Amino acid sequence: MKDKFFKSGEHWVWFNAGAIAISLVMVVSLVFFIAVKGLSHFWPADIVIFETKLANGTIQKSLGEVYDEETPKGQDPAVAKQILLKTGNRDLYGLDFRWLKAKEIVGQSSRDDVLVIERREWGNFYGFLKGVKFDGKEYSLDNPELYDKMEEAIDRATDIYGEIKDIEKDDIGSINYDLEQLRLERKRLQLEEKDTPEAIAEIRAQEDVLKAEFEVQQAKMNALYDDANRDALMVESVDGKTLTVVASNIVMAFQPNNMGPLDKVGHYFTKIGEFIFDEPREANTEGGVFPAIFGTVMMVILMSIMVTPFGVVAAVYLHEYAKQGFVTRLIRIAVNNLAGVPSIVYGVFGLGFFVYFLGGSIDDLFYPEAKPAPTFGTSGLLWASITLALLTLPVVIVSTEEGLSRIPKSIREGSLALGATKIETLWRTVLPMASPAMMTGLILAIARAAGEVAPLMLVGVVKLAPTLPLDGNLPFIHLERKFMHLGFHIYDVGFQSPNVEAARPLVFATAFLLVLVIILLNITAIKIRNRLREKYKSLEH
Repeated sequence: MKDKFFKSGEHWVWFNAGAIAISLVMVVSLVFFIAVKGLSHFWPADIVIFETKLANGTIQKSLGEVYDEETPKGQDPAVAKQILLKTGNRDLYGLDFRWLKAKEIVGQSSRDDVLVIERREWGNFYGFLKGVKFDGKEYSLDNPELYDKMEEAIDRATDIYGEIKDIEKDDIGSINYDLEQLRLERKRLQLEEKDTPEAIAEIRAQEDVLKAEFEVQQAKMNALYDDANRDALMVESVDGKTLTVVASNIVMAFQPNNMGPLDKVGHYFTKIGEFIFDEPREANTEGGVFPAIFGTVMMVILMSIMVTPFGVVAAVYLHEYAKQGFVTRLIRIAVNNLAGVPSIVYGVFGLGFFVYFLGGSIDDLFYPEAKPAPTFGTSGLLWASITLALLTLPVVIVSTEEGLSRIPKSIREGSLALGATKIETLWRTVLPMASPAMMTGLILAIARAAGEVAPLMLVGVVKLAPTLPLDGNLPFIHLERKFMHLGFHIYDVGFQSPNVEAARPLVFATAFLLVLVIILLNITAIKIRNRLREKYKSLEH
């Protein structure tokens, strides 16, 4: 019985099934760990007051949220245990975090009126509200409208801040873009020796109109800044230091110790929405990651548009047209070997060939007026997408060729027998039936390209991109611009951040978000593949 079991090879089936099950458990556990570590960061933690007795006998109060606890290995927790407290108030203390020794803690308490202020600069403030300045009036603690006026001041400042950002990005950004185009136009006329007085006068007239509009928008923005800065909160830290926080510098203010379960859930989803849809702040350690999400998705879409036709054409040539001999086998070996080349090598090649050679040549031919500043002769979205298309090309070629080899020869012969040419047979019969295999290659390409970081560091990705590659200025899609990427954002926040403790949970949150983006992109491609497979299933039989 035992010999029969092993001779049948059934043990290998169980072995493979067990290995797959273990792999799935490990992957799911890893994703779950990342999700818990990242998403728990957005939950409003309770704020605690610790009283510690210093060596000189004085009592020091510390206010903040417990971030972590640790005990050195092999030591008694009662003696060596330490608590990492997020105290915020960087403008008062210089640091956001403080380690407290458990043995020095002589008291612990909490207050419902503890206020947390999330600021656009200087991080969070932890303390107590002492007064509000709103519409030229001051409201003190004994005024029952104090917290209502605080909310009104923050809401109004938030609306004004949104108007300011719209003016900066849309109106003033568009004016600056048009002024730059006029500057380049003037230089182009000079290079072509067509800078006649009439042409220069026309350009100056357009510049004067744009500069006048710029002054109007600048005055409007300054008025909004003045309006936003007239409201403020008067607050006090736990050790009695007072501070005035201008309302325009406040993202939100809340009292976590006084929040019910539903309030905390609402706050939690508000913070997640801010993380997904806002721009980063404070050296990428706060705020959101929307530019990185946008850059990642746009780069993957462009890469897919580029790699699919080239991979399919190469596979069709190798399988349908090329004479099967030594040279063809050598090409296939080379394609397979390309899949194993380290990604950083593709980055170096992309920098040298695409950026410096092709980009520099394009600048010489089409953008001489912009020199010495490069237009396409520098890292950007286009070169990053092409580099990753080259990196994932072997995957698409191999998958497509496998799909072509599975199509029965009788289908080709039947099509030719009915009078169709070879190209018509390929276009109308063979390629549609092989489309699920093409989509499989594209799925694998997306999964690899979306997570690549090393080549992107050389050919386009940056820590912070001032503008998105897609905006309202002609030609709307700016392939020459640098962009942000979730993978590089993880590297930057995790290893280049000046505030390591604050950045740690954002590394997990961004990593989980990158996994979700890859899953969504793959699900979309899988849905398309499954529809194509169902559509052409009957033809295969």
